[in-house]
Amino acid sequence: MDGQQSSPQSNVLLAGLCCRDNVHLVVGTNPLAAARCAQSLAAGARPILVAPATAAEDMHYNLQAKIDDGSVKWERKPLEDADLFRLGRDEVDNVVDAVFITTGNRETNAHFAALCRRNRIPVNVVDAPDLCTLTLLSTHVDGPLQIGVTTNGRGCKLASRIRREIAASLPAHLGAATARLGDARRRVIQQDRCETTPTGDDDDSTGQSAAFNKLVTPQDAEDAKTRRMRWLSQVCEYWPLSRLAAVTDEDVARLLTSYPGATTDPSFSSSPPGGDDDNAPKRLGRLILAGSGPGHPDLLTRATHRAILAADLVLADKLVPAGVLALIPRRTPVRIARKFPGNADAAQEELLAAAHAGVLAGQTVLRLKQGDPFLYGRGGEEVAWFRARRLGHLVAVLPGVTSALSAPLFAGVPPTQRDVADQVLVCTGTGKKGAAPAPPEFVASRTVVFLMALHRITALVGELTTTTEQEQGKAAAEAAAQNRTLWPLTTSCAVVERASCPDQRVIRTTLAHVAEAIEAEGSRPPGLLVVGAACEALEGPLPRGRAWLVEEGFRGLDGLDGLEAMVAAGLEGGVATA
Repeated sequence: MDGQQSSPQSNVLLAGLCCRDNVHLVVGTNPLAAARCAQSLAAGARPILVAPATAAEDMHYNLQAKIDDGSVKWERKPLEDADLFRLGRDEVDNVVDAVFITTGNRETNAHFAALCRRNRIPVNVVDAPDLCTLTLLSTHVDGPLQIGVTTNGRGCKLASRIRREIAASLPAHLGAATARLGDARRRVIQQDRCETTPTGDDDDSTGQSAAFNKLVTPQDAEDAKTRRMRWLSQVCEYWPLSRLAAVTDEDVARLLTSYPGATTDPSFSSSPPGGDDDNAPKRLGRLILAGSGPGHPDLLTRATHRAILAADLVLADKLVPAGVLALIPRRTPVRIARKFPGNADAAQEELLAAAHAGVLAGQTVLRLKQGDPFLYGRGGEEVAWFRARRLGHLVAVLPGVTSALSAPLFAGVPPTQRDVADQVLVCTGTGKKGAAPAPPEFVASRTVVFLMALHRITALVGELTTTTEQEQGKAAAEAAAQNRTLWPLTTSCAVVERASCPDQRVIRTTLAHVAEAIEAEGSRPPGLLVVGAACEALEGPLPRGRAWLVEEGFRGLDGLDGLEAMVAAGLEGGVATA
């Protein structure tokens, strides 16, 4: 805060209030009073205007119209203390539910604000943030979707500008899509008899919990009952907003009539249009497996960018970020993997079937994966799948920037650093069908990057720092031969989530506290875990007394725009550049 003390007005809890049938006192006859009455009516409240009869000549025309049609009641008198306790609803002993003062002098307004505070009546006073216990937001409303912005009294025009900018950046029809998805959620809960959502995320004020991507195995019968709800949650989290805004009633009906994993979606047909493989068109297409990098579209290779522009069909993994998907031409059909915990194999089969059908139909099919397709991207499996069908010659693989090395970089962690780390190990935190892979042993000069591990962080830390049950059960001689060095709980580590995306987050901590930190801060997938002394090579150890630190935002490409302009200016001026 640069030495400045935080003012009370910046420590506010933004909340949506249910105001149906509430009584709101509005003081004044000016345009702001008219706006306050309109806002109260829109929220289902009953506004009562308090102003002397002599103020009629200054009455705003919109306010007069509402008085004339009976939607606003006018108390033709100055505001008195007793009005706060006689004009409200019977069920709350006639105490009003809120007071909005749009006129008056400082002394009078301070008196009524203090009276409201003593009686816990929310009050808003014009041009006096210090007297307010209630602040109204500049709001964008699109059906059930509402987005509010407040500057806490620092500048209403600025709040309005920011709100307009946010609203303009949203795709059209997002409110209607919100209504459709909300209806789908309600119907899934009713049909599947879900007592709660799979992760408990049924509150707009919370982010993704640490269990959002919890692994679901066939043995988890209770979790399996919620697979449609899991799919719906993953759609809301991973699909680009432009794709969500285009959700139709047919999309919702398809969700409700089939569980994810069943190949009932005609866009995932296992046979090509027009018949079996033997009757496929003579001109075959091709399949391109490409890595989209960690997240930021500027980190795409030029080859992958060209493939995006040339593809007839794009089959994208759910973790491919919106910034990359936005580069796909609008005419190109896009299918996003229906992957959620416990459905990965079925979703993979759907995408393979769709790719197969597209290639046989003569299309250029782009399988767009996050990171690099051959590093825990199942790219090798897809190549083998096509080779088994004698179509391997139609497959091209394009590398991508892997998050295993770029995410630590963007978090300020050099995986190798002289005198600190001389080796890097990339591991998966979850094996096939959820099995726990063999934990690596501790080497002081090693940096280990764990992918797909945060959903089982507690178990992983236990495997790294203690002897596993399997090891304990071995014969003594065999155990001695395979004995491994355990990781100290004091080992530095970093959780890097949504690397290179605008909402990148880094949690710096130690193995002793990483599970607690993730539980406390929630989940922001995709994420990975970096472990080793390299985690504090540049950033240093944690401050004394701190168990973890959280860093928000991505600034890894700052300055590139200016650099590009300099290069362009040099080329135009005939200046040689290296």
